Amino acid sequence: MWDDQFEQILRPFLPFLPPQEELTPDAELKDLGLDSLGTVQLLGTLEEAYQLRFRDSALTMDTFRTPGVLWDTMQSMLPSAAS
Repeated sequence: MWDDQFEQILRPFLPFLPPQEELTPDAELKDLGLDSLGTVQLLGTLEEAYQLRFRDSALTMDTFRTPGVLWDTMQSMLPSAAS
């Protein structure tokens, strides 16, 4: 699964996810309140926090559909993914 930092960054962008509720890998981020402006802000926050740049090919609605897909996409871009 993902690290704690990822969930700490993601949760504020999900206003419909109660604080005590588990964030599951297959949860629909749109259903949890992630809108288009939030997606752009989330993208910038993740890039800064993880020191990565999302490839143009990853800038799709599919990438931001669920936490699991988003995390997997990020993992494939991290330089430390090979170590």
